[in-house]
Amino acid sequence: MFEHGFFGNVLSKYYESSDSVLGTSTSLVPIKAGEFFLCVGAALVIGFLISLIYIVTHRKEGYSQSYVLTMIMLPTIVSLILLLINTTAGALSLAGAFTLVRFRSVAGDPKDIAYIFFAMAAGTACGIGYIGFAIVFFIILGVVMFILSETDFGGCKKRHMTLKIAIPENLDYQGVFEPVLGRYTTYHKLRRVKTTNFGTLFELIYSVDVLDNIDQKKFVDELRALNGNMTINLVFFKYDDKIYEG
Repeated sequence: MFEHGFFGNVLSKYYESSDSVLGTSTSLVPIKAGEFFLCVGAALVIGFLISLIYIVTHRKEGYSQSYVLTMIMLPTIVSLILLLINTTAGALSLAGAFTLVRFRSVAGDPKDIAYIFFAMAAGTACGIGYIGFAIVFFIILGVVMFILSETDFGGCKKRHMTLKIAIPENLDYQGVFEPVLGRYTTYHKLRRVKTTNFGTLFELIYSVDVLDNIDQKKFVDELRALNGNMTINLVFFKYDDKIYEG
């Protein structure tokens, strides 16, 4: 039943690796030039197509060129490593090696991490010879990602944000900012008050829901008029790199 399919290949490689562990000499199957160029070339093309999907789905919010190039390189690298390994034990050790990899850049959108796994999965399929599966996998997931991006599936009309307002220690803050917050947010709640700068300043921390269609600069300017033109941070929920300061 599984003699010529995926499980047949896995079992045969398993027995070859088991024989080598037990002391029986087994030689690795040499890689033919045609197989090498086919698998690596397919991985390179699919990686390039994945990068195009990434560009299209991120054209509104922006993206990094280095990340786009990574989408092209990663499937090719993974496919080559799997071509050179030739054993199931080696493939499992490769999977363990990937768990040790950490990107030294700032944590980004979870969707960006999913694209890394998208590219790795396509490269893995090409590396073990299932190029047809890799193509079908890319077409299905690529089309789905494009449709979800164009329809703004799961998009929210309002943004959950954290508002941090610095005020002088002699300012009675209770009720001062509520009129402005009521005009520009659908929800706001004071979460915490703390002292900063050796007690000379207070920092008010609000949870707010801000609508997309408001003028955020005008919102911040009105708050600055009330806190004596001191620091104001408007931080997107869970994304500290997107900060509006006033």
